Amino acid sequence: MENIILILNIILAIILVILVLIQKSEGGALGIGVSQDNFMFSRSAGNFLTKATAVVATLFIICSLTLTILSRSELAPTISVIDKIEENADEAPKVPENNN
Repeated sequence: MENIILILNIILAIILVILVLIQKSEGGALGIGVSQDNFMFSRSAGNFLTKATAVVATLFIICSLTLTILSRSELAPTISVIDKIEENADEAPKVPENNN
């Protein structure tokens, strides 16, 4: 299950990068060969790309959170750092007394 979600997360990341790179930097229209003659088409394409990017980004975040939750459940419970220090203090070598 975790492997399937991980593969889906990688695919969503690649799609998200591609969608962001395709968009124009000034307003979110297609950046490939759009002239001013096709202004209405470029605006609708920009709106589609903006919505598609938002959907893919939302799916990517949900997938990442799911992976985090799944991996967290497999971790063993840990002890406190203070408990580790106290355990190590008992094992520390003692300083010998000076009997001069």
